[in-house]
Amino acid sequence: MNLRLKKELEMKERLEMDKQEKEKEDEFKLKQDELKLKQAELEMRERLEMEKLKIEMVKEESNTKVQSKSDYFDAAKNIRLVPKFCEKTVDKYFPQFEKIANNLKWPKPYWTTMLQSVFEGKAS
Repeated sequence: MNLRLKKELEMKERLEMDKQEKEKEDEFKLKQDELKLKQAELEMRERLEMEKLKIEMVKEESNTKVQSKSDYFDAAKNIRLVPKFCEKTVDKYFPQFEKIANNLKWPKPYWTTMLQSVFEGKAS
C-alpha cells in the first residue's frame, strides 16, 4: 500500500511538473509571438516612414523644378493680395497670411518683405 501511495505521489508530482513545464513553454511561445508582432509593427512603421520620406523628397524635387523654371517673383505685383494688418486681430492675421501665401505659392524668402509692407503702428 505504501508503495502504491508513493508511486501515485510520484505520478502526481510528474504530472504537476509536466503541467508547469507546459505552462512555461506556452508562456515562452506567447512572449515570442508578442516580440514577433512588435518587430513586424516596427518594420511596418519604418517602411511607412520611408515611404513618407520618399514622397516628401519627390514633392521637394518637383517644387525645386517648378521654382527653377520661374525663379522670378514679382513682390510688387502680389503686394495687393496681402491682407490688411490690424493690431487687434494679430492672432488671426498670421494664419490667414500663411494660408494665402501657401495657396498662391509665394516663395518663403519673400514672406517677410510682403508682411513688412502692410505693418502699421507699433508693428512697423
